[in-house]
Amino acid sequence: EAEPVECEVWTRVMGYFRPVRSFNIGKKGEYAERQMFTEVAAGGHGPAVSRLSAVSA
Repeated sequence: EAEPVECEVWTRVMGYFRPVRSFNIGKKGEYAERQMFTEVAAGGHGPAVSRLSAVSA
């Protein structure tokens, strides 16, 4: 089997992207409490954006 590869998670903060790994303990806690959502495309044709996330230690 292949060995696992570390994955770096990035998220959007105030209009730009940052790696979750660089967050301080307070921001990591806030990130863990965020609500995940799905937006519906105009015209009701189903999900346009699906937001998934993982918390990095």
